[in-house]
Amino acid sequence: MFEFRFPDVGEGIHEGHLIKWLVKEGDKVKEDQPLAEIETDKAVVEIPSPRKGTIAKLHFKAGDTIKVGEIIISIAEEGEKTPLKEKEEKKEAMKGKEMKKEEKKAKGASVVGEISTEEKEIPPSSETQKTEFKAGRILASPKIKKLAEEKGIDLSKVQGTGKNNEVTEEDLQSVIKAGVHAEPVPAQQPVPETKISFDSHGRILTVPLSPTRKIIAKKMKESQMHIPFAVAMIEVDVSRLSKVREKEKKIAMNKGFDLTYLPFIAKASVIALEKYPYVNSSLNEETETVILKQYYNIGVAVDTPAGLMVPVVKEANNKSILSIAKEIQRLAILARERKIKLEELKGGTFTITNYGSIAGSYGVPIINYPEAAILGVGRIEDKPVVRNGKIVIRKILPLSLTFDHRVMDGAIASRFLKEIVSHLEDPELLLIESG
Repeated sequence: MFEFRFPDVGEGIHEGHLIKWLVKEGDKVKEDQPLAEIETDKAVVEIPSPRKGTIAKLHFKAGDTIKVGEIIISIAEEGEKTPLKEKEEKKEAMKGKEMKKEEKKAKGASVVGEISTEEKEIPPSSETQKTEFKAGRILASPKIKKLAEEKGIDLSKVQGTGKNNEVTEEDLQSVIKAGVHAEPVPAQQPVPETKISFDSHGRILTVPLSPTRKIIAKKMKESQMHIPFAVAMIEVDVSRLSKVREKEKKIAMNKGFDLTYLPFIAKASVIALEKYPYVNSSLNEETETVILKQYYNIGVAVDTPAGLMVPVVKEANNKSILSIAKEIQRLAILARERKIKLEELKGGTFTITNYGSIAGSYGVPIINYPEAAILGVGRIEDKPVVRNGKIVIRKILPLSLTFDHRVMDGAIASRFLKEIVSHLEDPELLLIESG
């Protein structure tokens, strides 16, 4: 029997989180048929079957963490007996024996007369109820189930405090008020198991980190531990850019996508990266060398229901502003729908995070390790500024650059930002250089 081990699905991947099985024991599968959906490094990938055969055993269940190299599934080839097949054969054999016993009993019985029988439903015992609940039965009233469905809450993941662990309205309201499941949970993202308990001050909810949040936490810690960072900030007058964007936005809409300020910022960043290569680099700590990347793959942070993801716009230096806008929108949609491919999250050389799209002005973004810098984009606001000795209202965009102080000093970071500013404040020059 062939034992299929969890393969290395990407550079640096050591484990994955089983989202769901696409097959069950006893199913016949073809070579390359998808077997399971596994989340690795913030992407959900389908694991194909390495050969045809019959699924003999699934070694993990949904929600489990699987390490690279562990046996995840056993596949029987033609002619081999699977555990499920053996179980069915034993069941059939036992059934045959029982039938023979019944036949002998029927022959030996004497019929005295007609006996009227009435089948009665026997209520399940408390032990049976407990078994049913443990097997996945949700104890909750129809009202609670309906409310949970409306709020996108999986009741099987909510700890009930009622009789026989029944989920009460109070339990559900506590989860809703806490906002843990306030947003609809994507079908591919398991709902974290929420536990209700009490500390000395009152009721609390304990929610384990989701697989995506674990990865984010790991990467943020890795970045903070390895990189001694510094931050440079600047303000950009994008009043002229705002008018250019409004004009170009109509062209983009006719082509089926939206044109935000982000593609302009991405293109200006690429031009600045070409001039200041140390910003587009990474440090090899073992060899104590700086790796200057001569390709320009721009990571764009995307807010998704599952957590922050950073899809990468490949070869941004060879793309126009409209092409970058279209690619950003495509990748953002795939990330939010959890359909993005692992390779579309790899290979970034410089990252842009746009917290201004929500509400933030200035921030100190954490570098996407092992990159050397990350650009934070704030909210554009109308502000009074002095121009030619007069106070005027202009559209001001705040930018923050967090950079690896081992690789570059503040002078390079400031010049880099100044280069971005010069292109954003002169959008005609930006459009000419974007080709």
